[in-house]
Amino acid sequence: MSEKKFDVLTYGRSSIDLYSQQPGKPFEQIEGFHAFVGGSPLNIAVGCSRLGLRTALLTGVGKDKVGDFILNFLAKEGVATEMIPVIESARSSAVVLGIEPPDKFPLVYYRDNCADSQVTIDHVLAAGIGQARLLEVSGTALNVEPTRSAAFLASELAGKHDIPVMLDLDFRADQWHDIRAYGVTVRSFMKNANIVLGTEEEVLAAYLTEMSQVKISHQQISAPEIRGNIAQAIEGILGLGVEALIMKTGSRGALVYLPDGSRQEVPGFPVQVLNVLGAGDAFAAGLIYGFLKGWDLYKSCRMGNACGAWVVTKMGCANFNPYEQEILEFIDSKGGF
Repeated sequence: MSEKKFDVLTYGRSSIDLYSQQPGKPFEQIEGFHAFVGGSPLNIAVGCSRLGLRTALLTGVGKDKVGDFILNFLAKEGVATEMIPVIESARSSAVVLGIEPPDKFPLVYYRDNCADSQVTIDHVLAAGIGQARLLEVSGTALNVEPTRSAAFLASELAGKHDIPVMLDLDFRADQWHDIRAYGVTVRSFMKNANIVLGTEEEVLAAYLTEMSQVKISHQQISAPEIRGNIAQAIEGILGLGVEALIMKTGSRGALVYLPDGSRQEVPGFPVQVLNVLGAGDAFAAGLIYGFLKGWDLYKSCRMGNACGAWVVTKMGCANFNPYEQEILEFIDSKGGF
């Protein structure tokens, strides 16, 4: 078998992220913002690159200064940008974020006519999915056309090349015309996925069928309270042919569920939390690193937990992902894997 060009290809949203410069201040009193980059697949790509993996990102940017900002950052981080189309008729995405520890991190998305939603089947065909050892797809990439069909095609092409597909559920309620449509769509996509990754809320959302199970906060529609039977949702996801479901549980670590009914708890690394935004993406990067190293899922998730713990002590997401040597030293300082 010929050598692959990339270890991992991530697919989905990208943005400029404007983070509050005053952690702890209410959102409406913020006086200034730091300009970082964001979007789950972008964060994961940067995290993987910093861990030493050959990484590419398939997203879309507008022909604008924000797009230039994103592409410049990726180039400096060693993430291949050759698959990223510049789409003149759309705008690069933006997110504005507040930081109010310990448990309030309000954010606002600016994604009307966003470029990453304009990725097409032709862009996927031009990307050469078979060049990667693993394809990671963001759930938000499934919310509208043409990116939805393009993502499905990417997963089909990965399957034809025996490339494992990881779906990060990436549930953002305000990015869907109907929250139930999120579940319908990701359940269909999971039939092409090998590994599914998400929080308990995202797993429940993936099996949401009745609006009575949702309590919407009018202050923050992007964070509805999802109710449901978590055991039933886990069983349903695994019943779609997924080889593993990995549930992120914050400071507690992660849970690994397998089709044979087994469950494994993977403890986290205790740290002082500044900002939880981006921790799940750092976890995904660490998980992918371990998976591609041939580690078992327990050790891979421990690596993910360490990367997540590292990022929650920092101000932002992609800009603060750890490098391989420093995260391995961090793990050793905490007693090892």
